[in-house]
Amino acid sequence: MIVGITGGIGSGKSYIAHGLEQYGFVRYDCDQEAKRIIEQDPDVKSQIVQLFGTDVYQDGKYQTHKVADIVFAQPALLQALNAIVHPAVKADILNLQSTIYNPQSSLLIESAILWESGLDQICHKVIAVIAPEELRIQRAIARDHSDTNKVRARMRAQMSDQERCQHADIIVNNNEQQTLDQLCQYILQHL
Repeated sequence: MIVGITGGIGSGKSYIAHGLEQYGFVRYDCDQEAKRIIEQDPDVKSQIVQLFGTDVYQDGKYQTHKVADIVFAQPALLQALNAIVHPAVKADILNLQSTIYNPQSSLLIESAILWESGLDQICHKVIAVIAPEELRIQRAIARDHSDTNKVRARMRAQMSDQERCQHADIIVNNNEQQTLDQLCQYILQHL
């Protein structure tokens, strides 16, 4: 079974995803794995170089900030980049799923942009992690050492909790009223 877990910045999706690993889930962090693919997959690298030029890789390292500056100023280039990376991530997930031999293990796909990337299409169930906005801001500031305005801007750029809840199979309110174990038990009961 493939389960997606998603949520906005500061919602606690990673916190809950790590908790679910203790229950036998194999966790796939889309952000982390996309970075690996971008730096190591020769086909992906070639397509990115074709799109942006050779200076987006320096000493083999992908220049995330340089590309981010370009794509956020030119939405068409962001779409083109996503058209390269998202299918490669999806293929990597399906490849990983085929290597999981334990039928008791489920693959947990952690992604802030699960629906936007189309990864929901390969999920049997989707968990949306939500939390009150002010709590999300506090968490993101503490984690990223950012400021309120930057966090709010990122929140505005993401899908709203209301939209996530409309599409999700399981909704988890991570408002610090329950322990991690209680949140995980709730999810397990609803899978």
